[in-house]
Order: sequence, then C-alpha cells, then structure tokens
Amino acid sequence: MKTTSSKFITRRRLLTTVGTGAVLAASPFRINVVRADEPTIKVGFPTPLTGPYGTEAQDQVRAAQVAIAEFNDAGGLNGRKAELLVRDSKLNPGEAATRTLELIEKDKVNFVVGSLSASVQLAVNNITKERKIIFNSISQSDEINEAKDFSRYTFHEALNPHLTAGAVGRYVFPKFGKKVAFLTADYAYGHQMVRGFQEAGKAFGIQTVIDVRHPLGTSDFSTLLPRIQALKPDVLCISNFGRDQQISLKQATDFGLKKSMKIVAPILLYTGRLAAGAQAFDGVIGGTSYYWGIEDKVASAKVFNDRFRKMNDGKVPSDYGAMGYTGVKVVLEGAKAAGSLDPEKVIPAIEALKYDYYKGPEYYRKCDHQAVQSVLIIESKSKPEKGPADVFNVIATDEPSEKNLRTCAELGFKS
Repeated sequence: MKTTSSKFITRRRLLTTVGTGAVLAASPFRINVVRADEPTIKVGFPTPLTGPYGTEAQDQVRAAQVAIAEFNDAGGLNGRKAELLVRDSKLNPGEAATRTLELIEKDKVNFVVGSLSASVQLAVNNITKERKIIFNSISQSDEINEAKDFSRYTFHEALNPHLTAGAVGRYVFPKFGKKVAFLTADYAYGHQMVRGFQEAGKAFGIQTVIDVRHPLGTSDFSTLLPRIQALKPDVLCISNFGRDQQISLKQATDFGLKKSMKIVAPILLYTGRLAAGAQAFDGVIGGTSYYWGIEDKVASAKVFNDRFRKMNDGKVPSDYGAMGYTGVKVVLEGAKAAGSLDPEKVIPAIEALKYDYYKGPEYYRKCDHQAVQSVLIIESKSKPEKGPADVFNVIATDEPSEKNLRTCAELGFKS
C-alpha cells in the first residue's frame, strides 16, 4: 500500500509543519488560511502521515477538514473561526509526544484530536492530561479508557477493541464454529483484539487452537500460515491493521485457507480493501465504525458523505477517516454549546452531547468518556455493484449499548 499515493490525495492540500517549524515538504496537506487579525480556535491533529498507516491518516485529515469547514461556515464560536494544525507522528510514541508538546506550548492549541495506534494515543494522552488540554482520540484502544490512563480531559471517539472484537465474535462464532485460530499483530492493538474475541467467545464455548503473533510491518506470512492451516480451525481471526492486514489476507488467500476456514478480522479497512483488491478480501467478515454505503438508510451519513465528496473531488470517506470528522466536530460543538474554550466548561458540555453527526446516535459514557455507538458487521463483496467504492455489504449492526462495553468497575473506576 502506498501511503502517499495520488489515488488518495485530494487537490485541496493542507500545509503542515513538523519539528521546529520546518515545512513537511512531502506532506499532501496544508493548514487553513485565516486572517491574521482574527483569533482562531486551534485544533492540534497529530497523526501518522508517513508509515504503514499513512493512507488512513491522510483520510483522517481530509475528514477533519470537513468538520472545520462546517464549523466555520456556520459562523464558528461567536464569529471566531477554527483551524486544523496537522503534525506527523510517524507512528512513533516519542515523536507523537514531541509534536503534541509543541502544539500545546508553541502553537497554543485549544484542543488535540487524532493519533492512530494504541501506544501512540497513550503518549499523546500523557501530554494532554498533564497540561489540562482536551484530547479526543480517534484510534482503537482499551487502555485509554482504563482508570490508570484516563483523565477528565480524555475522550475516546473511536471504537475500542473490546467493543469491536466482541461485536464480530458474537456474530461469527455461533455461525461458523468453535475452533478458533488467531494471527495477531504483536502489540497492544492485536493483543486487545484477541482478548475481545476470547471474552465474547466464552458464551459460545470457543477453543483457541493457536495464537500466532507477528511484528508490525511483516511482509511475509508464509512460515506462519501453514502452522494455522495444519490445525484445521473453523475460524481464523486476523487481528492486524493497515498493510499488515492487506498482505496477510492476500497470502492467506494464496495458501487456500479460505477453503477450509472462515476468515474474519475485527476491523476491515475500506482503504485496505481498495488497495489489496477484491480477491484478497473476498468473503472476509469484519467490523467497522463506519461505511459510506449506509447513506441509503442513515440521513446524517448522506449529509457527511456529500460534504466530503464536495471537498475531495467526488471521493467517499473511509471508516477511520470518518472518525477524524466526528472527533473534531465533537470538540468544536462542545465549545459552541459551552460558549467558551475553557476546558472546565467544555468538558461537561461534551459529556451532555447526544449527537448524530454521521452514523446514527452516539453519546459519551460519563465514567470513561467512551463514545457509545454502533458497530457495523460487514462482508467484503466480490463484485462492486454501485461503482468501485461499493466494496462491502453491511450484514448486521450491533446497536449502541453500554452493555457491550467493559463496566466502569472493570476499568478501575470507583462508584
């Protein structure tokens, strides 16, 4: 997957700066232009523009700019407009912490939204909570909701692994069997997804036959897949992300694993499906926070998609891209509801939001600021019916429910 492919880069480029203020020449983005005499609301946006998640990160920026445009077109906060300050975290916790610190201390941002990786978002969160800056994370993590990492300045708009894998597991295990193998990215994202699958599987009596782990950035799974194939599982859960997911699904297809087992993933990426093609993803079931195709049934999805299309040459938003939109929109709408940028006023305003910005109803649970939302269960199509973007069927929906989350007590919060 090419992270800076022109296929995914809009002509509306956002100028970004990194480090000590040098221009990130290779970046396809620019900051909104705002008159010097107008004080702006600054939203810092650290995300891995370079690296194996670059395609998803770039789409997050595009969608975040939709939220900025909507806010500004509606008059902003008493006429005060917003701008997005994008920084490349390079998928590195230390780099992300440095860029976030610069955004807060040098650029004086009012909010931070972004990150893409469980460990990276925790590094960002450590900086923001120490400096009492609201951070809305748009990447999956179980830890960020736990009492040891949470702060009242922390919000989590993304799904989390317990919610995502749980939804997929509850759909898959009763239909396809109890003998389950895992191919797992060997870091927090993968570990937490496996835990989510296994927790959901207890109700169905699943048996874990093997959990094969691989490092981030693996390009050859040929020594791992035969070990799984030999055990003849009913279900193979591939818990990885980005290019790792594309490569592992391609090779699993080439090895013929689909003939003897059902392959599932906790998250199926729209960008990954486009990059890897129909054959690699054919018949694979997974979860997602968003798929543009729900616009036929969800009015807010149609509005969001149309605005995104207008700003991005007719393209549709991806799943992780859409979280860039709602992550930014939440903090700006919270500020508007509070009539202030003071975090002590904005926090209760966000906590009180009952919103439907792009996928149906959502709200934040009070104890851990997790967005309570639906999980879509999707299956990859072999042949698009409505153009090249028509790559998934939504086959089920886990409706928003706190019952699908770990309890506040399980997360370490005292009642």
